[in-house]
Amino acid sequence: MALPIVAVIGRPNVGKSTLVNRLGASREAIVHDEPGITRDRTYQPSFWRDRDFLVVDTGGLVFDDDTEFLPFIREQALTALQEASAAIMVTDGQLGVTAADEAIAQWLRQQPVPVLLAVNKCESLEQGLAQAAEFWSLSLGEPYPISSIHGSGTGDLLDAVLPHLPPVDTITVEEETRVAIVGRPNVGKSTLLNALVGEPRAIVSPVAGTTRDSIDTRFECEGKVYRLIDTAGIRRKKQVDYGVEFFSINRAFKAIRRCDVVLLVIDAVDGITEQDQKLADRAIEEGRALAIAINKWDAVEKDAHTIYEYQRHIKDRFYFLDWAETTFISAQTGQRVNKLLGCIDRAAAAHRRRVSTAVINEVIEEAVRWHSPPTSRQGKQGKLYYGTQVSSQPPTIALFVNDPQRFKDGYRRYIERQFREQLEFAGTPLRLLWRGRKTRDVERTMNRAVKV
Repeated sequence: MALPIVAVIGRPNVGKSTLVNRLGASREAIVHDEPGITRDRTYQPSFWRDRDFLVVDTGGLVFDDDTEFLPFIREQALTALQEASAAIMVTDGQLGVTAADEAIAQWLRQQPVPVLLAVNKCESLEQGLAQAAEFWSLSLGEPYPISSIHGSGTGDLLDAVLPHLPPVDTITVEEETRVAIVGRPNVGKSTLLNALVGEPRAIVSPVAGTTRDSIDTRFECEGKVYRLIDTAGIRRKKQVDYGVEFFSINRAFKAIRRCDVVLLVIDAVDGITEQDQKLADRAIEEGRALAIAINKWDAVEKDAHTIYEYQRHIKDRFYFLDWAETTFISAQTGQRVNKLLGCIDRAAAAHRRRVSTAVINEVIEEAVRWHSPPTSRQGKQGKLYYGTQVSSQPPTIALFVNDPQRFKDGYRRYIERQFREQLEFAGTPLRLLWRGRKTRDVERTMNRAVKV
């Protein structure tokens, strides 16, 4: 089985996200002094003693109100409980037991998952014991006084959680492809996530900014494991004020950095905007593989020339992305969504690919034979001696030449194109490092290689 899950449940503003960040030793969950910040369920890896597990943050539960996102938050919390090995109910020790706490406790007692009770905001040991005593009335067993901010009491809480987790020898961690679903607000990222996994994993709403945290979802298809990361919509920097949206966008950028493949979602009705170009640039700068999904294709009025005109639009706007695969989809209807996993697999494989030095030099020799390096105004011929791949993710190739200044952008693009076509590097950025080296040094290096 995969890593066990511990769900963190409670009413709004009791410090659930702060506790999740404490248990995960990170700042991934957004913490803000405002109720209702967390909406979807978000996962973080955690470790205690000899055990690895996932801790899942959920939105604040309110049972007597069906406005805005509250019904969806309840559905997400229930899903988290259904997949969890144990749950932690978080309460506020400074406010004491509330009617909302009693309603949540009664609901949790009806669930089959074991529940631990954490009384948060107990900043001192003496006061904490007194504050926690009141929560025996919830009939959830011993209340553990903790401080999520300072970390006090969390060790005792985790000691109580461990007996409810499965044995270590039943847990396996499989290799997975991490995919960040990125785009502007309201382009259909969460709808696409739900379509890929086949369940309502993320809350979908016509309200821009519905997704705030980056939502990780482990998903398996045809024996391959994927981790899909739904991110908040990213607006232009000057339109973003400091606050929840600022933190949401930072989480989205972190998701790009920790993924293997960026799935860039474009609104087919709006077309490719300047912000879409900037997001693609960001993925390339971070060295991530890239696939493009043109969403809401079902909403575009079509005639015999629509596909051709739109492909030309893509080529014009994404002139620097001719190596990335593009798929026209509808996340709402499921049209061609299943083809995206193939694009992701190919991009991830190219991103990880390593090629031997011998094969790289065969490509170089063939490329030079068809198109010689440029000659300077003084009549000096550029020489491309040899190349070798120095890293992957993204593939990076060092090319040794007599003078890097002689190799202008046009010839550099030509060499990159040869590598892409001959070595199947489609779907990933390809970094070429042009290094100057004297003829004597090259001969010495090649002779040393022959002796080895």
